[in-house]
Amino acid sequence: MFATVAGSVSVTKIQQASELFAAIVRTPFGALGIRTGGAVLTELVYLPESFDDKAPQDPVAERAASQVLRYCDDPDFVFDLPLAQVGSEFQRKVWSAIGGIPRGEVRTYGEVAKFVGSMPRAVGQACGANHFPLVVPCHRVTGAQGLGGFAGSDDRNGFTLNVKRWLLAHEGLREYAWQQTTLL
Repeated sequence: MFATVAGSVSVTKIQQASELFAAIVRTPFGALGIRTGGAVLTELVYLPESFDDKAPQDPVAERAASQVLRYCDDPDFVFDLPLAQVGSEFQRKVWSAIGGIPRGEVRTYGEVAKFVGSMPRAVGQACGANHFPLVVPCHRVTGAQGLGGFAGSDDRNGFTLNVKRWLLAHEGLREYAWQQTTLL
C-alpha cells in the first residue's frame, strides 16, 4: 500500500512540474524543459528522464524544441532564438564570452575570467546562473584540473555532469566522456 501511495505522489509531482514548461523534449542526455514568456524564450532546464515529453504550447516553444533537436543531430547547428533579457551586466558579459568559444574547444574558468577581467569563481557562478544552456554553451567551460561543475549543481558525478560529458563528446571532445571530478 505505501509503495502505491509514494508512487502516486511522485507521478503527481512530476505532472505538476511539467506544467512549469511550455514544452519538454527528449534528448540523448535526458529531457529538456522549455519555458517561454510572451514572444521570448525565458529558460531551458535540464530534466531527468523521468519527465514525459510535452508538446510545445506556443510558437516560441515550438521553435526552441525544433532547434534543440537539430543541435542534438548536428553539433554545428547554430541557435537562433529570441532570448529574454536576464542576468546582471556581468553575467551577460560572461555569457557573451562563452558564446564565442567554438564548438570542439573548451576554456577554463580562469581563462574566461581573465578575458572578462574577473575571477574564476565569479565566472563559475555566472555559468551556474545561465538561463539558456546549449544556446549559451557553458558546457564548454571546464576546471583547470578537469571537468569542473555544471548547471549550478553541486552533484559532482551525477546527472548534470553526465549531461556536460555528453555535450562535450557530441561536440568532438571525447576526453571528458568518463572523467570524474572527485573520487568516490
